[in-house]
Amino acid sequence: MTATSETRSADGAAHAPQQGRLRRLMRYIPLIAPVLLWTVPCWVLLHAGQHWPLPVATGGTALFVLGLIAMPLAMVRGHGRRQQDWAAIVGDTLLGTSWVLFTWSVLLGVLLRLALTVAGVGGGQDRARIVTWAVLGVAGVLLAWGYAEARRVPRVRQLDVQLPRLGAGLDGTRVVLITDTHYGPLDRARWSAQVCAKVNTLEADLVCHTGDIADGTAERRRAQAAPLSTVRATRARVYVTGNHEYYSEAQGWVDLMDELGWEPLRNRHLLLERGGDTLVIAGVDDVTAESSGLAGHRAHLAGALNGADPDLPVLLLAHQPKFVDRAAAGGIDLQLSGHTHGGQIWPFHHLVRLDQPAVAGLSRHGTRTLLYTSRGTGFWGPPFRVFAPSEITLLVLRSPQRPPTP
Repeated sequence: MTATSETRSADGAAHAPQQGRLRRLMRYIPLIAPVLLWTVPCWVLLHAGQHWPLPVATGGTALFVLGLIAMPLAMVRGHGRRQQDWAAIVGDTLLGTSWVLFTWSVLLGVLLRLALTVAGVGGGQDRARIVTWAVLGVAGVLLAWGYAEARRVPRVRQLDVQLPRLGAGLDGTRVVLITDTHYGPLDRARWSAQVCAKVNTLEADLVCHTGDIADGTAERRRAQAAPLSTVRATRARVYVTGNHEYYSEAQGWVDLMDELGWEPLRNRHLLLERGGDTLVIAGVDDVTAESSGLAGHRAHLAGALNGADPDLPVLLLAHQPKFVDRAAAGGIDLQLSGHTHGGQIWPFHHLVRLDQPAVAGLSRHGTRTLLYTSRGTGFWGPPFRVFAPSEITLLVLRSPQRPPTP
């Protein structure tokens, strides 16, 4: 199918205040968020007029207190220096569960209660208990469904992307994008093999991985990443680093991907030639690379394009969508990114928008540059995807010079 592009401004100055507000907010989130995530649903489900029997109210409250204490402790133990996978699984699962309970406690706690009041349904206690059971029911269904969505092999999303500067010889070039596989505490070696098998059915000319391969070092997650060696492409398999590589020895991941037969595009490019026409395939390190302190790691677009003919169309791999400001200024034709997960668990995408210019899909920036943002192939942290399905993306590049279809 042909995707409809939405036009967005690439004005970096306008986006800067949003990023500043986000950074200020992020300072307080680790302290405030856990308290809100557990106390709000506790109040809505147990203490907002329900008048439950004392054992129910006491026991339920104790469970929420336990969650409030256990979640941050497990996440620190799982994602901190100790890197204990069992603790990460517990902490991440509690985080996802509390987010879903919080979201629907707020929505149904207000909207459903108001609707029941307007409809004259029951007294105060009856309405409060209806809200409780509705929140628990909705949350239970969404968590079960979200877990299945997170663990399944992604569906393929296919779209045609017309690039005005693409030569006719390159029309129909098939580019497959996978990203944000996030191999981690839950062993997904079998899932990884299934993803790679599905990619191989797409007969790609170019397969791209735009980073966040895993959470953990290459040595620790090697078994889950190993199936990437089986991916087939007629021209090239290319990779750029994501921010999570810089939490876990990024150079190790660059070396492993090279060993598995992928071409790490670390601020450099290669050429894809077909039918007498040429496409520049460029890649940059993640925007967090320079702050990692690793020698030679930084996002350097000029370096990536060094030596390339400026009249040729350019496909750029950059992990984070917000790199598109620089891409648009540099005249890039198409940027492929991931990072956002499409929000992963609704309505988290509203917070993602504070930091990124796009959350998912195809968007236009400036006069030339298109950005495709994938919702990601795997998941990070909480093993749930709610209203943000994972994807393997097949982009078919189209030239305006191609002959009309008979």
